[in-house]
Amino acid sequence: MGYNKGHMEFTTLNLKEGFHNVPGYPPGFSERILAGSLDEKNKVGNRTRILRIEPGAFSTVPFVHEYWEEVFLIEGDLVCGSDATGKGGEQFQGPTYCVRPPGVYHGPFTSKTGCYLLETHYFAEK
Repeated sequence: MGYNKGHMEFTTLNLKEGFHNVPGYPPGFSERILAGSLDEKNKVGNRTRILRIEPGAFSTVPFVHEYWEEVFLIEGDLVCGSDATGKGGEQFQGPTYCVRPPGVYHGPFTSKTGCYLLETHYFAEK
């Protein structure tokens, strides 16, 4: 079966523009959707996005969602498991990759120098 995201040949991306604040995320987290869409309410779809975290931005609580998530830390640093003030946690440098099944708690997150994450989110096919 699979998901149709359309057809896009290699396209130069300007990582300085085209980003929007992510609803429900703290300041300093922004996204640029590259392809697809995800309908969390109806649990369907597939999207690929770049998530940008500004230097010093941090989330305060763990994230959990009902879709699969693959994350490639392209560049910069990402600190996983920081506390509600952005301190502590384990720091990773790009390039780094992870995959999370639905229901896995992860975060909070911060970045000391800022980072770009390439993320793919998808619901299991029925």
